[in-house]
Amino acid sequence: MKLPRTALLSLALFAAAGAAQAAPNCTIKLKGDDRMQYDLKTATVSASCKTITIQLAHAGKLAANVMGHNVVVSATPDVAAISAAAIKAGAAAGYVPKGDARIIAATPMIGGGASTKATFAGSKLKAGGAYTFFCSFPGHSGIMKGTLVVTK
Repeated sequence: MKLPRTALLSLALFAAAGAAQAAPNCTIKLKGDDRMQYDLKTATVSASCKTITIQLAHAGKLAANVMGHNVVVSATPDVAAISAAAIKAGAAAGYVPKGDARIIAATPMIGGGASTKATFAGSKLKAGGAYTFFCSFPGHSGIMKGTLVVTK
């Protein structure tokens, strides 16, 4: 039986779509704004990724010294301690305590209209682990945070 050309094309597109869906998600894409919110409460990445990229766009208008945002990834139980250490680290350090082993990854602090990214080894995350992404600008981590789900 001979399949028409359109049927073959349809099958090829269907197979390609399935392969694209099966590809691991290795990027965390977030937007922050002047209301101290990320656009996502949950992000998902795959533990099979060699490298994971965090992309942050600040959709607000306020400067970094007034309403700066970043993305810090850590184990969930470490968020409060890292947030307290971030305040001590200060603006010059981008509110990220230098050399803090509890921090899995962090983007630079940015102001309105800017974007940034950071990469880290996927091996730093384990499938099923309890991880949080949050903004370490003083006072932001209480509401500007989300759950990072790590799949196999």
